[in-house]
Amino acid sequence: MSRKFLPKALLAMSIALLAATQASADATLDRIKARGTLTVGVILSGAPFGYIDPTSQTQKGYNLDIAKALSDDLGVKLETVTVTPPNRVQFLQQGKVDILIANMQYTEDRAKVLDWVATPYDRSGGAAVGRKDSGLKDWADLKGKPVCVSQRSNFTQPLIEQYGAEVKGLPSQPESLLALQGGNCVAAVHVGATVGLLLEDRPEEWKDYTILFPTELLPSDSVIWVRKGEKETAEALDKSIRQLHTSGKLLEFAKASRLRNTDYLEQERKTLSAGK
Repeated sequence: MSRKFLPKALLAMSIALLAATQASADATLDRIKARGTLTVGVILSGAPFGYIDPTSQTQKGYNLDIAKALSDDLGVKLETVTVTPPNRVQFLQQGKVDILIANMQYTEDRAKVLDWVATPYDRSGGAAVGRKDSGLKDWADLKGKPVCVSQRSNFTQPLIEQYGAEVKGLPSQPESLLALQGGNCVAAVHVGATVGLLLEDRPEEWKDYTILFPTELLPSDSVIWVRKGEKETAEALDKSIRQLHTSGKLLEFAKASRLRNTDYLEQERKTLSAGK
């Protein structure tokens, strides 16, 4: 083989490998349809997004309704895998799940390692739960104080950088809230819709606690995540999410699961319907 021919051969091989990699990356949708199952990573940390119904022992919640609607749209069965904040990205990257509908808001850091469905299915911010007698009146009052969150929460950075809190990352929301009750932190910050319903549904257990501040921290788009490079899968799911918005199904799901604030969903439905 001549020296002149070698670079051309290597170039051709590189192009072929790149094409094969891209084809493999975009093949997830085909694999889902071939096996007849959409595997979705979900978090079951509580209503309204995902929880175990105590009566039927079945999984319920807004995120579960969305997962079922997507699987129906693809004409396949739904399989769910329970994930946690520390392992959800790993489960997706390792192929243990096809997609994540797991209370993950869009952030630039997450977008560096994963791709996502362009149209959000919700917009959520963080609420601070603490004792009624804490004396805390504003986010700025958290400076220098211990605050509990779930590991890899997108609320960690603003709590540290904007408000000077001493953040403690726990494996899950329930463990974070237990730490709050145990006096290990002055507040626990989690998605407002979840902790709001928690206080409402378990008034005796949480009678000494309240949502401390009237504003939510870092309201962000909640999106479905896919593996990096899976553009076709993301685009197919985006069409389904847009249809769920315009048909009013997402609003229906949200109200059935008692999502406390549906302003974003109502506005998105109007916007997408007008753009048809």
